[in-house]
Amino acid sequence: MDFTLMLTQLAEGMVVTLEIFFLTLIFSLPLGLVATFGRMSSNGLIRNITKLYISVMRGTPLMLQLFVVFYAPFYLFKIPLSSEWRFIACIVAFVINYAAYFAEIFRAGIESIPKGQYEAAHVLGYSKGQTFFKIILPQMVKRVLPPVTNEMITLVKDTSLAFSINIMEMFTTAKEIASGQKNIMALVAAGVFYFVFNFLVAAVMERVEKKLAYYR
Repeated sequence: MDFTLMLTQLAEGMVVTLEIFFLTLIFSLPLGLVATFGRMSSNGLIRNITKLYISVMRGTPLMLQLFVVFYAPFYLFKIPLSSEWRFIACIVAFVINYAAYFAEIFRAGIESIPKGQYEAAHVLGYSKGQTFFKIILPQMVKRVLPPVTNEMITLVKDTSLAFSINIMEMFTTAKEIASGQKNIMALVAAGVFYFVFNFLVAAVMERVEKKLAYYR
């Protein structure tokens, strides 16, 4: 296969990989924060439901969750599966999976803030909302950046699991090229992309962490 053609095909798969990565982050980070509130709720029902959700998402393989989300409409409601739903199901599965992990990371960050800061905010007349968004959240973000970075790096690699529901992301594209041409050049190129992209993710997050150093 022509080297230029191979790179063109890998680039098409790379676009899908990047779409899965960024869409997952865009939706899973805020959903994770919502799940954190549910996990820390004083309402026992909400707390236990959220705890069960987190437990199921963290305790079952992401590939299994991809299958369940993708095939559920057909087996439950006999709705035909479309090509559009394939990608949507992928994003939904990734989002609910990663939101569960982010929820526990955020909860750990919030619970690490000294209780005295809540009391000081109360004395100063801050409402609960003002206390969280102006005092607690900025400090929590700084503390959770390292584990969040780890999850982002894992996410880059996990995008390859989309092959399980026949989504042509970069790893699947590279695998098919390698199989057809009987050489591993495409797989090596894919590996280089994953390494470089993860390096960039780590570098960006390290820069963000340094900018938030004034919260020490």
